[in-house]
Amino acid sequence: MRGLEPLNQTIITCDRCPRLLRHCREVARVKRRAYRNETYWGKPVPGFGDPNARLLVVGLAPGAHGANRTGRNFTGDGSGDFLYPALYRAGFSSRPNSVNREDGLRLIDAYITAICRCAPPDNKPLLLEILACRSYLEEELLLLKRVRAILALGKIAFDGILATMMEMGWIENRTGLQFTHGVSYELGHDLPILFASYHPSRQNTQTGRLTRAMFDGVFGKIRRSLV
Repeated sequence: MRGLEPLNQTIITCDRCPRLLRHCREVARVKRRAYRNETYWGKPVPGFGDPNARLLVVGLAPGAHGANRTGRNFTGDGSGDFLYPALYRAGFSSRPNSVNREDGLRLIDAYITAICRCAPPDNKPLLLEILACRSYLEEELLLLKRVRAILALGKIAFDGILATMMEMGWIENRTGLQFTHGVSYELGHDLPILFASYHPSRQNTQTGRLTRAMFDGVFGKIRRSLV
């Protein structure tokens, strides 16, 4: 089995979803005015973090002017501005903010990935595009051998993780496993505990649907599970 670095190189050069690639490149060409002097990443975004991680954080997809610009998941947008301080407070990040791929940030005992590796129009990947990325998540689950907790950020990530585990034969079905903020499920012997949180998008954080206390509560539960 190949390692994480060869897998990430494959992800970066992936061309499975022409619609998404066109969108990523068009966003990178046009740019947002605030970033007009920056060179956008403009291609699929790989996972990153500690290869010996016990926590795997799974999001939906790169943001058009966030990870699609910076090349690192949850970096350069409002979602990351909420996630990384929480990771730092919980001891999973070396610093509370993520600016770019060269900012020196290290994840500690954590790895971040996504269900879809390209920025989708309106943050809504098609089902076929989610399915096209599934094998990458399968490989990550096999390569990250020490993972004991998985945090799904949002319902699409939650559903995607369970569907992937079913495809891999790790679980037989998802009966009784429903997405709710703050819930956790023990999936079986030798399998990671699955935790769920609302996605840290501005739509959730600026409306109070997801607060700092709520998010810290989830990370507190994760920390206690890893003792």
